[in-house]
Amino acid sequence: MSVRVVARFRPLLKSEIEKDQIVTSHNGPEGNPTIVKIPNPKNFAEEFSFQFNSVYEQQSTQQELFDQEVAPTIKHLFLGYDVTIFAYGSTGTGKTHTMRGGKSLVERGMIPRLLSGIYRKSRAIEKSTNGETTVSVQMSYYEIYNDRVFDLFEAPEKRTPTGLPIREAEGGKTVVVGLTEVPCVSLKDFEILYDKANANRSTGATKLNAHSSRSHAILCVKVTITSPTETRVSTASAIDLAGSEDNRRTGNGKDRMVESASINKSLFVLAQCVEAISKKQQRIPYRESKMTRILSLGQNNGFTIMILNLAPVKSYHLDTLSSLNFANRTKKIEVREVENEPIFKGPPRQVSGAALSGPAVQRQPLRPLANSINVNLAATRDAATKNDKPPKAFAVYSDRTKAVHTKAIPPKSSPLKRKADTSFTASSRPSKVSRPTPSFIRRGPEPVAITKASIESLVEQKVSEILAARALNAPDLAPTKTISEEVQQRLDSIEKRLEGQEGERAEGLSYLLMAKQHQARGEDSSALKMYQLAQPFFPENEKLVGKIERLREKIAWRKQEDAAPRTDVNDRNAEQEEDADTSYHDDEASAYHESEDDEAPNRVRTKKAKQKRKARVSSPDPLTREYAGPGAVTPRTRYLLDIVNTRDVSKIMTLSGLGARRAEGIVEFLNDDGAEEAISLTSWTDLTRLRGVGKKTLETMREGVVV
Repeated sequence: MSVRVVARFRPLLKSEIEKDQIVTSHNGPEGNPTIVKIPNPKNFAEEFSFQFNSVYEQQSTQQELFDQEVAPTIKHLFLGYDVTIFAYGSTGTGKTHTMRGGKSLVERGMIPRLLSGIYRKSRAIEKSTNGETTVSVQMSYYEIYNDRVFDLFEAPEKRTPTGLPIREAEGGKTVVVGLTEVPCVSLKDFEILYDKANANRSTGATKLNAHSSRSHAILCVKVTITSPTETRVSTASAIDLAGSEDNRRTGNGKDRMVESASINKSLFVLAQCVEAISKKQQRIPYRESKMTRILSLGQNNGFTIMILNLAPVKSYHLDTLSSLNFANRTKKIEVREVENEPIFKGPPRQVSGAALSGPAVQRQPLRPLANSINVNLAATRDAATKNDKPPKAFAVYSDRTKAVHTKAIPPKSSPLKRKADTSFTASSRPSKVSRPTPSFIRRGPEPVAITKASIESLVEQKVSEILAARALNAPDLAPTKTISEEVQQRLDSIEKRLEGQEGERAEGLSYLLMAKQHQARGEDSSALKMYQLAQPFFPENEKLVGKIERLREKIAWRKQEDAAPRTDVNDRNAEQEEDADTSYHDDEASAYHESEDDEAPNRVRTKKAKQKRKARVSSPDPLTREYAGPGAVTPRTRYLLDIVNTRDVSKIMTLSGLGARRAEGIVEFLNDDGAEEAISLTSWTDLTRLRGVGKKTLETMREGVVV
């Protein structure tokens, strides 16, 4: 039989409204509500349907749920079957209310009603048998908090930090070691013990639930039915699982986050176990959490009922959908309904030595013997605590008397066995005699340890043997043709020629590399010399010839510039200031404009009155005018002067190293309103005085001119 899954909707809270309801119930083929429908969170026009054994709507009462689902299992409990009832759902869906309930008679939960039904059934059995059959009830109550087991009948200050260990008992059942089992004679005793234990349970307040359960609570009710002939023991387990939480909505603190992580982990492992069972996998991860080991879905042989608690409002949409998917997989788990073995009673056995001495003695099986001894084990628990040794859980039958040997059968002689020495009798035989091992059963010499060197030598030997065998078996190769002396001489000469060409090319490339290195360091004369040394290796390279010519012009221009006399201190200082300005502009790679500084929002500067700039190009110094003759202007410089004097931005932009901003700055400088007459550039010195153009830029412009 599969796990019975029933769904229950909790009523709306005071802060919730009816229009937020998204979960609905529908009747199945039999006319009873068995289908739950919920819209797709990604597309509300689409609905998901889940079918369960039964669905209880918001107006359903605790008595109705108990009568339909839990009450029928009481008769199976007294027949020797185990019963497991557990509530599942997200936080704030009413699991604790379903299992524990309230104080009033109407709001009592499944656990108090189950105990009330057990006591009514036990009184009816005792009355019908005139007291010959007795029913005893023992209760144990514990919680799983942060994956540790704690006894709820013990005060929190008496608990050990590690909790109680769990072990696997006979039959695959998981038991908690050291758990307190308290006998309950009446329903009133149960209510007192139950309320006292619930006060020790871990609870806390979150944004979604003011009385949120922070642990999984398991109540085990052990029912022992003792009759004159047999004893039956069965267990009813009622489990109130903690709800899964979304920490983004609960507003948990640090301690609550640790509790929430432990709860979510155990529920995730439970979902993994359910999925593994539904897919019929070989390994089911029960041992990854203590809660799954104790619950043991699919392993406990009995009746299992799952009460799925749902919140029908939109704020729990994703949590409700996750719970429905879990319940849909849980209902596919098949559980075997196996009755617990009854413990039979019988007259005490008479043990006689004569009866046990024969070879045909009939021994009693171990299980009935153990059961007959342990019938009153629970009743003698108080007496066993007085002794230091625990009571025996089983007994093994053993013969006390020695068996009498009737007639010794002579052993068969073996040809490999040495004959016994007749000089010694059994009475005079020494206790231990050392004698040599016969040669036919002596062990061979111990194997020599194999080292790495021996392994390598062995492998090398085997490889050489294989290669020799292949060489012997290989067919004879065709004889190679001999090359004549003339052909060989031609080949040698070609190789020498190729080697010579490669060497010459490598030498030329090394000269080019050194020339580039000298040019990068500003050593133009050394670079020119290296280019001239490399020219014989690349005679038809026009690019190399052009580099040599440009370097020669550059060196000649610098020599002429250095030879020009400069005696005016003011002019020298002015040129130094211009050089400083132009080097600044070259580093910034953009022309300097005072308007840009004025428009900068992050700078706080005092504006100075604009002074009329005088054209420094129109009135050159006398010494410069003497040098700036027609013969001092080279063709490249003349080309630059002609382009700049056109005052056309598009033409000036065609020069190498000038962009739109620098070209506009040059035209603006030439068209200055403060000049009395139009400015015309006539020499290289005039070009160096242009605003925003430094020496490096002028050299770039000059090298880019193709004459």
